[in-house]
Amino acid sequence: MKVFVTGATGFIGTAIVQELIGAGHQVLGLARSDASAQKLIAVGAEVHRGDLEDLESLRSGAAAADGVIHAGFVHDFTRLQEICQIDKTAIETIGDVLAGSNRPFIVASGTALVSPGKIATEDIIPPVSPGWPRASEQTADAVAAKGVRAAAVRLSPSVHGNEDKHGFIPILVNIAREKGVSAYIGEGANRWNAVHRLDAVKLFRLALESAAPAARYHASAEEAITVKTIAEAIGRELNFPVVSIAPEAATEHFGWFAHMAAIDCPASSEWTQQTLNWKPTHSTLLEDITNGVYTK
Repeated sequence: MKVFVTGATGFIGTAIVQELIGAGHQVLGLARSDASAQKLIAVGAEVHRGDLEDLESLRSGAAAADGVIHAGFVHDFTRLQEICQIDKTAIETIGDVLAGSNRPFIVASGTALVSPGKIATEDIIPPVSPGWPRASEQTADAVAAKGVRAAAVRLSPSVHGNEDKHGFIPILVNIAREKGVSAYIGEGANRWNAVHRLDAVKLFRLALESAAPAARYHASAEEAITVKTIAEAIGRELNFPVVSIAPEAATEHFGWFAHMAAIDCPASSEWTQQTLNWKPTHSTLLEDITNGVYTK
C-alpha cells in the first residue's frame, strides 16, 4: 500500500515509517519543515509538506494514499482544549476524504485513561471527559460509520526504547536528577503498562493491514509494572536514593507530572495479540532502564 503518515518524523512516527517500508509499503510522510523532509527522504519515504492545521495538506495526502496512519499530535498541553480540537478536526478531515472507500485509517490513542484502577481491555470505551477532552477514538468511530476501516491503536503510557527523549521515563529521570532522589507516590503500588517502540510500530502495521472498523488495539506488551519498581530501577542506574513522596506533596515534587506519576493504568493486550497475531519480542521497560537507555 501507499500509506500517508502524520507525525511521520516523531519518536513513534519515525519507527512506523521504517516498519512500513521494511514490510514493502510505500510511505507518504507529512513534514512541516525542511529538517523533517530530509529525515523522511533519508529513510526512503516520499515527502508531503504540511501540518495538522493545514487541512488542505491533510486532504491531498489522504487522497493520494491507499491507507492512513494518524500518529501526529500537538504536544503542547498548555493548550489542551485547542490541541484536542486540532486532533479531532484532522481526523474528520482525513475521514471525509476516505469516506465510502473502505480504506484503512489507523488513529493513535492511549491506554492510560481507559480504565484507571483496573485492567483496561480493548472492549472498554471511556467517555470523553472535561479533564482529558481528546476524542481521537470517538472521532474515528464516526469516520468508520462513513465506510472507512478506521480503528485505534492505544499506546502505553511508556513507549520506550532508544531515542526516547520526551516520554514518561525521561521525565522521571529528569525529575530525579533535579531533586537528587528517584521518587514514587505513597506506596508506589500504582501500575503502568509499557511497550517497546519497535513492538508498538509493528502493531500499527498489522492494524493497517487487517483492522476491523471501530476496533481498538492495545500496544501493551507488559500489562502492569508498579511505579515503585520503575523508580527503583532509575535510582539504581543514577545511584540516587529511592524515596516515597506523600500524596499531598506530589505536586511540589513532580510538578505537572504528578497526575501521571499517580495514575494506576494496567492494560491487557490479550485480545489484540490473538486477533492480529501480534507478539511483542523486544526488550522490557526495566531492561531498557537497566541497560542505560535513559541514563547514559
